[in-house]
Amino acid sequence: MSFRYLKSVNKIVCIGRNYAAHIKELNNAVPKHPFFFEKPTTSLITPLSSGNKHIGQGEATFSKLKEDGTNPSPIYIPKNVNVHHEIELGLVMKNTISNISVDNFGLQDMLDNVAGFCLALDLTGRNVQSDAKKKGLPWFFAKGYDTFCPVSQMLTPEQIPGFRNTPLDQIHSKFQLKCYVNDELRQDGHLDLMLNPMHKIVGHIAEAVTLEAGDLVLTGTPAGVGQLQTGDVIRGQLFFGENLLVDMSFDCQDRPGNYEYKSS
Repeated sequence: MSFRYLKSVNKIVCIGRNYAAHIKELNNAVPKHPFFFEKPTTSLITPLSSGNKHIGQGEATFSKLKEDGTNPSPIYIPKNVNVHHEIELGLVMKNTISNISVDNFGLQDMLDNVAGFCLALDLTGRNVQSDAKKKGLPWFFAKGYDTFCPVSQMLTPEQIPGFRNTPLDQIHSKFQLKCYVNDELRQDGHLDLMLNPMHKIVGHIAEAVTLEAGDLVLTGTPAGVGQLQTGDVIRGQLFFGENLLVDMSFDCQDRPGNYEYKSS
């Protein structure tokens, strides 16, 4: 497993409202068609460890990716921002695909074009998003703050025990996401709860917008999203069947500097 894939990420494309229970908990309407948004690559961070310290410049909240692809950092909570966690499976594109037909793009087609999988947190400034939506305005900041896309190392299909021997119609049910905050289980869901499965997500994007090799696609979050506060420790886990593939944690700290969200 490696973080080097992050050196090739050109864009991070995310699907919204892809789990029915999550839609219900936010009192949103079920979309008639899939919709997507982007997160900037400057939101990417990787876990801190004893041998991998955050190196910033002054009060900078983003550091350029290291040679090994890492950007070790805590999660920074901006002042007056209600930050919500959303645990998601990430797909890392292997090939560039463009102008495809979503109706003819199956799960095997997707697997042929994906280099591997990662675990990600799509962090959201919920009040920032809500304020913008009420005014009919874009909500880039709500998804794009520095440190708002923590990710794990990438696993290739060959690194996932039993993956290649799993029938296609069972792959979604084998993937499981878990999210803990201060050891309390907040989110727990399998990918077969998705409204749009993985290949439909990739197909809908690449039918309209070219996905390049290296791009990262986030596939939506199950129910149980909640607030993160300074001092919290968030932990994400990814399973395939009974096998724990990823176990990552991040500390939450106050964002340095003068930025403060003010609703207008």
